[in-house]
Amino acid sequence: MVKRYFEMIYHPNKATDVKVMNSSGNEAVPETEAGATSPTVSVTNSETIEKNKKFTVYKVVVEAAGHKWFVFRRYNEFSKLLDILKRQYPNIPLKLPGKKLFGNNFSSDFIKNRRQGLNEFVQKLVTEPCLLQSAEVREFLNVDKNLVPLSPDEGPLDKVQDLAEALYSEEKGSDVDKEEKPVDLGPKEKKNVKPSDFEFLKVIGKGSFGRVLLAKHKTEGNVYAVKVLQKKMILKRNEKNHVMSERNVLLKNLHHPFLVGLHYAFQTPDKLYFVLDYVNGGELFFHLQRERYFPEPRARFYAAEITSALGYLHSEGIIYRDLKPENILLDYKGHVVLTDFGLSKEGLTEKDTTTTFCGTPEYLAPEVLRKQAYDKAVDWWCLGAVLYEMLYGLPPFYSKDTLEMYQNILNKPLRLRTNISIPARNLLEGLLQKDKSKRLGAANDVEDIKKHDFFKAINWVDLEAKAILPPYNPNVRGQMDLKNIDPEFIREPVPASLSRSQSLSASVQDADVSFVGFSYAPPTEL
Repeated sequence: MVKRYFEMIYHPNKATDVKVMNSSGNEAVPETEAGATSPTVSVTNSETIEKNKKFTVYKVVVEAAGHKWFVFRRYNEFSKLLDILKRQYPNIPLKLPGKKLFGNNFSSDFIKNRRQGLNEFVQKLVTEPCLLQSAEVREFLNVDKNLVPLSPDEGPLDKVQDLAEALYSEEKGSDVDKEEKPVDLGPKEKKNVKPSDFEFLKVIGKGSFGRVLLAKHKTEGNVYAVKVLQKKMILKRNEKNHVMSERNVLLKNLHHPFLVGLHYAFQTPDKLYFVLDYVNGGELFFHLQRERYFPEPRARFYAAEITSALGYLHSEGIIYRDLKPENILLDYKGHVVLTDFGLSKEGLTEKDTTTTFCGTPEYLAPEVLRKQAYDKAVDWWCLGAVLYEMLYGLPPFYSKDTLEMYQNILNKPLRLRTNISIPARNLLEGLLQKDKSKRLGAANDVEDIKKHDFFKAINWVDLEAKAILPPYNPNVRGQMDLKNIDPEFIREPVPASLSRSQSLSASVQDADVSFVGFSYAPPTEL
C-alpha cells in the first residue's frame, strides 16, 4: 500500500549544526551568526506512483552535523508550506514552479523542470536564517525528529514502497503488534469500547503520531473525529505525559460549549484512540487568511466565546498555553471551538505558577520568553494577541525575523492604529500589558475580561447558551460536509487496521503500564 507521506531517514540523532548544497549539487557553506552552517538540502529525484490516483513524490535529501536523511514530499506539501511562509515572512521572495494547465503533468521534461524549481525553493529555505528557524520548515525537512537508522548508501526509489510499509505497517498491522507490548488499561477501562464499534469513513487530518479520522458509531449513529496515535512514536519522543495530560483536559471539556469534548478514549496494543467532537466549520486561521481581518463586531463575538472557554479552563486549574487561530475552530453554525490541548498545564491552584517554555512564537507572552514563572495571565496575553490579529490582520509585534519578534514582544511599545473603537484599544492595551501583574485578568481572572467595556453588549448567559446568533455562518450542509477539510487527506485510503479489536490477557496487562488510566467511556444509563 502506497502511503501519502514517505519519511525515510538515515540517523537517529537530532540535527543541529548544518551546511548547504547548491542547486548544481556542489557544496556551499554560508555561515550563520553562531558560526554554524545551514543544512545541506537538495531535491535529487522523483517517483510517479499510481494507486487509485496518479501522483508524483519528490525526494528531498538533507545533511546535517555529519548525518544524512531524506524525506519524500508531494507538490501540494511544498505549496502548503509556501502559503504559510508567505504569511509569516511576506518580505522574503519565495516561489514554486507552477502547475501545468494543459498537457501531461507526468511527462519526464515537466517533472524534471518542476524538480529543479523545487530544488531552488528548498535552497532558499536553508539560506534564510529566519526561515530555517521556522517550526514549519524544520518539520517539513524533519530536522528535529528522531531519525530511523538506515544504510547511508540506500538504494533507488523503487524501494520506497517497501520502506514505507516497513515504517508504518498499518495495513497489515502485524509488525507493530509483535513489537509493541499491550498495556494495562487501568481501573477506568471500559471493555465495551473498541475500534470495531466505529465505522471509519475518511481521513481528515494527519500529525506526528498518527491520523484523525471521521468516524460513525455503528449503534449510536453519532459522527465523531477520532484521533488515532501510535504508541511507539509517543514513547520514542517522550510525549507520554503530554498525551495523558491532554486526555485529562479533554475529559473536563464536555461541560463547556466552546471546548472540543472527548467522548471515548481507548487503546489497542499499538494505538491510542481519542473520540472527539467533529467540528467542520474550518479553522479561524483559514477564514482570517481568506478575509485578512474581521469587522469589530465579529471579532468581539469570537473573543467573547474564547474568553468564556479560557475562563472555564482556569476554573478547572488548567492553563491552555497555545491559543492561536489554528487551534480555534468554527462549528457548523459559526460558534468557536477550542481544540488541541497538548500543551495545556493541568492541576494548578489559584496561586500556582509554571515555568515550561512552550507555545507558538507569535503569541508568546513576555514572561514566557524571559523564562520566568508564569500563571493563568499568560492566556490573557494570548487572547490579546489573537484579538489584535483578528482586528489588524497580523499578530502584534510581528516580524519575519523570529529573534527580532521576540525583542519586540519584550521591549517594543504596543502601537494601535485608530481604525478600531476606543474600548477595543483599551482592551488590547490591558491584555497586551508586558508586566503580567498589571495585565487585565491578573487580579480577578476572567471576571476582569467580562466586565470590560468592549464586551458591554455581550450577555454572557445567552452567549454560553449559544442563544446569540453568530455573525458568520460557514454554510456547511450538516455534519458530513467535508468542504473545509483538506482534500488531500480525504482522498487517502482509511487503513483497515483501525477497526481491529484485540483483547489483552491479564499477564500481558501487567507487563506494561505506560498508559495506565488512558481508556475512558461515559457511564451507561441504567
